[in-house]
This record gives sequence, C-alpha cells and structure tokens, in this order.
Amino acid sequence: MTASLPPSGAPLSHYVSTAPFDPYSVEAMTAGQAKIFQASQLRLMWWKFKKHRIALASGIFLLALYLMIVVAEFLAPYNLHTRNMDFIHAPPQRVRLFHEGQLVGPFVYGRTMTLDMDTLRRVYADDKSDVQRLRFFCSGDPYKFWGIWEASTHLVCPAKDGEFFALGTDRLGRDVLSRIIYGARISLTIGLIGIAVSFTLGIVIGGFAGYHGGVIDLVVQRIIEVLQSIPSIPLWMALAAIMPVSWSPILVYLGITVILGLLDWTGLARAVRSKLLALREEDYVLAAQLMGARSSRIIGRHLVPGFMSHLIASATITIPGMILGETALSFLGLGLRPPITSWGILLTEARSVSVIAFYPWLLYPMIPVILVILAFNFLGDGLRDAADPYK
Repeated sequence: MTASLPPSGAPLSHYVSTAPFDPYSVEAMTAGQAKIFQASQLRLMWWKFKKHRIALASGIFLLALYLMIVVAEFLAPYNLHTRNMDFIHAPPQRVRLFHEGQLVGPFVYGRTMTLDMDTLRRVYADDKSDVQRLRFFCSGDPYKFWGIWEASTHLVCPAKDGEFFALGTDRLGRDVLSRIIYGARISLTIGLIGIAVSFTLGIVIGGFAGYHGGVIDLVVQRIIEVLQSIPSIPLWMALAAIMPVSWSPILVYLGITVILGLLDWTGLARAVRSKLLALREEDYVLAAQLMGARSSRIIGRHLVPGFMSHLIASATITIPGMILGETALSFLGLGLRPPITSWGILLTEARSVSVIAFYPWLLYPMIPVILVILAFNFLGDGLRDAADPYK
C-alpha cells in the first residue's frame, strides 16, 4: 500500500507537546536504577564516603570534638585556673561503681598525702573509708562562659568537700583533664583559622600563576622553591621570635595563626597551579574570555569549583600540620603563652626526663594531639576517595 503524500507546497503537519520536559522519561528505569542515576553529585559522594568506615568514624569523632569546644566550660570539672594546693602532682583517680560489693554509682575514694623524706616526693594513697560520689549537672567552680556570661554549672563535679582528678594534677595542683578540655578550644581552632589564611593565599597566588603563566608563573615558582627549601622549625622560630613581648595573648594567638598560614600555602599553590594549567585550555574558559569575563571571575567561578573536592581533601590533611606546628612552637616556648592554654602549652610541663619519670600523666595532652592528627588524615583519605564517586 502506498502512503498518501501531502500536496506539493502544503505544510507538513506536526505536533509539539506542551508538557514539561522530563529527561528521565526517555528510558524506563526501575526504582533502584532511578535512585542511582537521578542522584545528585553530593549524594553520590555521601554514599561512597559512608563506605569508608574509618573516615566516617573519624568525621564523627572530629565533629564531636568541635562541638565539645563550644561548651568546654560546662564539660570541664574545674575552672581553668583553679588550684588545689593540697593535691600537687596528684596521680589520676580511678572512677569506680562498686564499694564492698554494693553498687554505689560513679565515685572515687578520698586521698591521703604523705611526704617521702628520701625523695621529697608527695605520695598519695586511697582512703577506702572515704567514698566520694560524683555529682552530675551540678554547681561547681564559677566561670565565664565564652568570657561573657557568669555561670557555675558543670557536667560532673566532685563530691562536696571532695576532689576528682580523672587525669591527675600538675605542679600547681590544676586539674589536667579540665586544662585539656580548655586547651582543645585553642588547638583545634588555630588550624581552622590558619587554613583560611593558607587557602586564600594558595588559591589566589597559585590560580593567577597557573592561569596567566609566563613571568608571573616563573616568579611564583621561584618564591615557592625558596620557601620550601628553608627548614620549617627554624623558620617558625624566627617568625615567632619577632612578635613583640608586649602583645596580649590574643594578639599572639592571631599572630601564630597568620604565621602558620603564611608558611603552609606553597604546597596548595602548586596543586592549584597544576590544575589550572590543564583547565585553562578548556572550551568553556575560551567562551568566558570571549564574553569579556575578567581573570578573577574565570578563576573563581569557573576553574576553582572544578576541583573543589580536591581542595576539601587537601584542607583536612593540612589542618593537622598546623596543629602540630602550634604544638611545636608552644612546646619550644616560642608560640602561645599563659594565660592562653593549648595542648602545646600543657606539654611544656613534661619537658624534663625527671618529670616524665615521676609524673607520666603530664604527657596525657599528647593523646588528643595524636588522635586528632590520625582522625584528620583518615577523614582526608575518605574525602579524597569520595571526591570522584564514579571510580
């Protein structure tokens, strides 16, 4: 049978659907296929990140730490500056639940102190007749919450007229656990502020070097090579030593963060430069140039977002280096100084071998440093793997 054709010159009839365009209606997909193929980039990254169990646990651990520093005063059993002169260099107390076979609840035994006349050391012994039950959500040492509001509520407190030193005390009778909690606020935030300075310099300098090339790239590369050839610790010491001794602790804190940021941008700048050298040849960059877009807009709006996942992974690996840098400077006596408290300052109490031998609990601030460094590295590995969910 022959199909009838329209008369010569007559318009062909056609039909245009007015329904909204659905790109996924072309092929029928099952519910499972639709869930995967219609998922956003962020959702695919989250699904892949969840499979990295160590990275997920590290992220939860770090999130808990950063939430902890918001309410550090509430979590610490004692005020940061509270001194217990009757319990100088007291060892950690063990929290118990049972006394003489009966459930008492969380408690510690009271202590008696004697002086060893041969070594002149304080010797502490548990007094098992003195049961001191711990109190929770209780009123204890007064403090200023974030330095603004007066308060005295703590998560856990010693018994009335009792003492509770879960991690022992230092040479002035100050609770080590409370000082570690307070020190986390400085040690954890100094990495975030330092990474902001480092990323700003690395993206701007590395971006313009990689995008423009030529003389700018040559000068930037030579500067980076000079900075990377200088040993880190002597350079830190030199820059920290030029800060005036008359500066307040807050200014010293800001100065240390800027120093760490100024010294840590070189690696990121090289990574950004190498990425932009490849991306600047893409067609969409040429289209943006023809439309009159400025270099800063092309770099910030079109090129940098193309490898933002790499930058996020780099940040999680760079922050531990800054925490270690602050710890090293404070341990050497060139970083932060009292009354500001950080984990590095707490470790200065254990600089001599005799102190470590007699009072090993003064090394406890080293434990959160190690855990945070490992957590950031595991988190960075997970984010790097999740950055490309199609692999």
